[in-house]
Amino acid sequence: MTSSAPPPPGRYPDEVNPDQPHRWDDETRIPERRSPGRSYGGTLFTEPVLVVSRRPEIFETAEEYGVFDQNGARVGGVADVSPGFLRKAVRWLPKYDQYVTRKFEVRDANHSTVLKVARPAKDPRPRFLVTRADETPIGEILREPAAGNSRFTFVVGGSTIGTVIAADWRTGDIAIKNQANAEVARVRQPPPEPANSLPSHAYIVEIPRQLPEPLASMVIATTLTIDTALVRAMA
Repeated sequence: MTSSAPPPPGRYPDEVNPDQPHRWDDETRIPERRSPGRSYGGTLFTEPVLVVSRRPEIFETAEEYGVFDQNGARVGGVADVSPGFLRKAVRWLPKYDQYVTRKFEVRDANHSTVLKVARPAKDPRPRFLVTRADETPIGEILREPAAGNSRFTFVVGGSTIGTVIAADWRTGDIAIKNQANAEVARVRQPPPEPANSLPSHAYIVEIPRQLPEPLASMVIATTLTIDTALVRAMA
């Protein structure tokens, strides 16, 4: 049996679609960030703008919130996979949310899980565990007590690699910065209709540049669960 080593870091055409390039970063194949004007289909990790619905759909036994590109094409979803009776209990009695282990799955356009986010019950400090689909750990999203309800941090391998900062979780813009304090993503509300074609029951995630791992996964896990997980932890 023979095996081939990955090519050196650089930019290469895609094997299936030569017009859609990718690059190798050491041993990791990374799709390149697409220009917003390109028409071919994207993914959660390659679209510069994601539109996250606030209206759940029932897919199998879970509530799933659709995620779309800026042209309305579905690129994924976020599913609340906590047991059904717990979801209902929290909806009617939100103050008991802290006593319930909440579980979410970030899914691609084919409903396949790419990331998992879990908030353990009865944790004195609100935190969320981010893993890959096979539950390989990636990192944690931790609330900073000294900052009140305005700040979370990304902790990976004991090191802080990013922060989430919000003046108002429900109505204000939310900025995400990397370890160097540079903004890498932003969550905001859509402009009032009819000034735009985006639905009012949604929020917008802007990630203008391709991010390295594990920051990319932490940003996607966080921004797509702002409503379903982080905001509820503030109640």
